[in-house]
Amino acid sequence: MTSTTDSGAAAPGEYGELRAQLETLTTEAFRPELAEIDRLDTLEIARIMNGEDQSVPTAVAARLPEIAAAIDGTAERMARGGRLIYAGAGTAGRLGVLDASECPPTFNTDPSEVIGLIAGGPSAMVKAVEGAEDSKELAAADLDALDLTADDTVVGVSASGRTPYAIGAVEHARAKGALTIGLSCNADSALGAAAEHGIEIVVGPELLTGSTRLKAGTAQKLVLNMLSTITMIRLGKTYGNLMVDVRASNEKLRARSRRIVSLATGASDKEIEAALAATEGEVKNAILTILGQVDGPTAEDLLTASGGHLRAALAAAPRST
Repeated sequence: MTSTTDSGAAAPGEYGELRAQLETLTTEAFRPELAEIDRLDTLEIARIMNGEDQSVPTAVAARLPEIAAAIDGTAERMARGGRLIYAGAGTAGRLGVLDASECPPTFNTDPSEVIGLIAGGPSAMVKAVEGAEDSKELAAADLDALDLTADDTVVGVSASGRTPYAIGAVEHARAKGALTIGLSCNADSALGAAAEHGIEIVVGPELLTGSTRLKAGTAQKLVLNMLSTITMIRLGKTYGNLMVDVRASNEKLRARSRRIVSLATGASDKEIEAALAATEGEVKNAILTILGQVDGPTAEDLLTASGGHLRAALAAAPRST
């Protein structure tokens, strides 16, 4: 048995292997040229940090084919009723939860359609849960609690690409027949190898050694934006670049809803209010009643028949001559 200290903590020698692993990771590399950054004035530090951030979109651009393939696979499954599930620890887990939580107000999805799992549960969003990220079994249990199916997509998110929770989630999901995506920021990662779609955004060493909430976090956020947004475009949640499935849950969104109907139709304010009243505030349906010259119930039927795709519903609308 490996020895431990009296406090129960692992003996220093136990960390030798993990330290050696970390030293091979690009995201953990030490940058001696920045060793005295704390001596610089604030504006110069800001300039350096801004310069670092500019490399992130280029790193993402290098992986667009892999990202697109992952999105197509995700959209295909979600069209059959599958879910998009993010799984990660720490910053990576928080970013997944953030992206999932923004889908209902933006695309009117049910909260069960896009889900963010973070190692340690909801409390880990604001406070680290000791040891949670080191458990593959915890990830499997979290997915089992969701009754995972082969139509689901599981995205393991880990800057290092070695986090056991993210790898465990992908391995368990793949064994269940679900589509798997591994998003990391190191080349040749264990997470990328475990997933059907490995997306490795290599942004290089961080400004602060090992602080992967910086460039790596920004890269992950950009890719998660693409995964959810483009998947929703493929599912018909937009009309052109308009968010026609937006849920008007506050005054700002109610005003935005009316603006979207106006941009899509060019209708007068009176027509817009009448259309929204006839469709119980559903933006997509209101647009269809105006452009397709149909009533509210007919708009609902047409959208149901088209799988929620407004363009297809408009093409099928029996316009009067």
